[in-house]
Amino acid sequence: MSLLCAIPFLLPAQNVYPTANPAASYTTSDGEELDDASEPQSAPLAGHFTSNVADLGEYTARYEWKVFREGEEDTPIIDRFDENLEYTFTESGTFYVQLYVTFSHGNDTIQYPAEGEAQPFVVSISESVLEMPNAFSPNGDGYNDIYKAKEGYQSIVSFKAVIFNRWGQKLYSWDNIEGGWDGKFHGKTVPDGVYFVVVNARGADGREYKIRRDVNVLTGYSGTGTNGND
Repeated sequence: MSLLCAIPFLLPAQNVYPTANPAASYTTSDGEELDDASEPQSAPLAGHFTSNVADLGEYTARYEWKVFREGEEDTPIIDRFDENLEYTFTESGTFYVQLYVTFSHGNDTIQYPAEGEAQPFVVSISESVLEMPNAFSPNGDGYNDIYKAKEGYQSIVSFKAVIFNRWGQKLYSWDNIEGGWDGKFHGKTVPDGVYFVVVNARGADGREYKIRRDVNVLTGYSGTGTNGND
């Protein structure tokens, strides 16, 4: 009787090489989450970039993130060596974000991306827009009750507004572009009449806004009777 011997069958080793699959997401100033920012967005815009390296194995990775304008890759705005990148865009224009990774193991080196295969993320930040209305109706009817920047403002990176009465007395101030004045002073709605707003703001394109204009308080209007868009 013969004895059967189990002889292990050895498969040839399969070479697995590290890869990178970078991804991007963005958060607007009002908290909206985006997965693409190649169309014009308002500043400030927070960018979240991940390298997503896989199958690193015994290799080590050296990361480099570059943020640059078109044609200026050799003089980037940002050049960081972290695995992932957090960067807030506060200037207008078109920007490119590219990840480079060098994988090393002994004498073996792998570059990402391969030559000619770079595909940077594109981020477009719009030029600034800011206008202030000339009237509002703080009467609690749910329409135009708050005096604030007109809808459609874009890329405002700093903002300060102050409300005065006709005698120069400061009634209210706010420094958040999304904020505004409810028409109250010391807890009471001010009388109808003309007040003044002074705004100092700066856009992502470097434009300085110095606005001084009348603010008409019109509590007698209701519904859509006034929108303050003049």
